[in-house]
Amino acid sequence: MTRVFLVDDHQLFLAGVQAELGDAVEVVGTATEVDDAIAGITRLEPDVVLVDVHMPGGGGRAVIEAVRAQRPDVVFLALSVSDDPDDVLAVIRAGARGYVTKTIATDDLAAAIERVHGGDAVFSPRLAGFVLDAFAGEVGPADVDPDLDRLTPREREVLRHIARGYTYKEAARRLDISAKTIETHVSAVLRKLQLSSRHELTRWANDRKLI
Repeated sequence: MTRVFLVDDHQLFLAGVQAELGDAVEVVGTATEVDDAIAGITRLEPDVVLVDVHMPGGGGRAVIEAVRAQRPDVVFLALSVSDDPDDVLAVIRAGARGYVTKTIATDDLAAAIERVHGGDAVFSPRLAGFVLDAFAGEVGPADVDPDLDRLTPREREVLRHIARGYTYKEAARRLDISAKTIETHVSAVLRKLQLSSRHELTRWANDRKLI
């Protein structure tokens, strides 16, 4: 039976999911906070982690990135109320094998857990096409662009948000980091790309179809 760890900052929701899944899987642990989740998953090494996206302390992405650095065989399936494209792509880039919304039926959730455990990528129907299009758009010249290669993955995320017109505060909220950190990343991006303004950064990103 597939061993599952549940992560969500709402205890009532956690209990509900565990009850709904019943005997379909073996729930080996739960956590409501990022640090507890990382510690529990690392210790128990479940087959699949069902993880919420928005949580204090960095959210699901922080859990995924920390655990994958120590336990790369653990598989993650994001479960969230959000269907925001930025949320979806952020956790997929962090290493999640799928993303489903909390409107999913119990039987479908159990099936999704088994599918990601078996190596499939699983998405809620309305998200699948978007994800494929988004990643297809990143394949090609941009991936071998020497300028783009100078940027870290986080700097690329910040670049896309700023180029899309988000303020520092809005980008910080979406990426679960501080506005000061956003400002630091933007400065690094401008320096590495030899650009002098946000306007030039937006034009640079548009030219490479990164927005």
